[in-house]
Amino acid sequence: MHAPSPPALPPASSLRARRFRTWRSILALVLREMSTTYGRSPGGYAWAILEPVAAIFLLSAAFQFVFRTPSLGSNFPFFFATGYLPYMLTLTLMNNCGRAIRFSRALLAYPGVTWSDAVFARAILTTLTDLLTTLIVITGIVLIFRIDLILSPGPIVLALAMAITVGIGVGSLNCYLFTAFPAWERVWSVITRPLLLVSGVIFLYDTLPDRAQPVMLWNPLTHVVGAARKGFFATYDADYLMPVYVFSFGLICWAWGFMLLHRHHKALINN
Repeated sequence: MHAPSPPALPPASSLRARRFRTWRSILALVLREMSTTYGRSPGGYAWAILEPVAAIFLLSAAFQFVFRTPSLGSNFPFFFATGYLPYMLTLTLMNNCGRAIRFSRALLAYPGVTWSDAVFARAILTTLTDLLTTLIVITGIVLIFRIDLILSPGPIVLALAMAITVGIGVGSLNCYLFTAFPAWERVWSVITRPLLLVSGVIFLYDTLPDRAQPVMLWNPLTHVVGAARKGFFATYDADYLMPVYVFSFGLICWAWGFMLLHRHHKALINN
């Protein structure tokens, strides 16, 4: 009696196709996001640069009437840009990743596209867009105002890493909450509006009253903005930074979000 022959292995080309299917799906979703988000509006990617420039200009114009110099340095646009841009990177990731399943719901019916592909595609596109915007805006301000810049790359990289981790982490959790409970998106838009005031973008953590500082330390964005300012201003110490807390916060939200999406993604997509 002959032993049963082992099942035939799939051809090598099939294995390679399966291995790279995820990256092809993410790339296709990124290209779709680019065309739908920026390709259909007049100006396209120009708005990604003009929006933060307008916000920085308005903040600078408003505060120049009240204060002679900013809390750090002597240039208001540079001061606000170094805080506002990493703040917006984090917040945009939270919002865009939160809408990933709803935005790509029709494509998730295909077996080759998964919910994680949709989340990562939005995270990649948002991160690359905001990093390019940050580079262009900061460089433009430095050249226009002829700022003598002394950079510390370490804190800047730390700030961006914390921003991306927290943004994708909270965004993953929001992806479940936005889709399962649509009312949460409205609540989220309300509770995040004051973050601009309590994240160190306008007022430095060090200049706030003592009783307000411990509360601000619970806000991960305070550490993101503080690390960015430490990298762009050589005289700023930012000794209150707690990167371990920020990364832990972001990774815990990331784990919870992916666990909920893994368990309930079929119901979320079908409903």
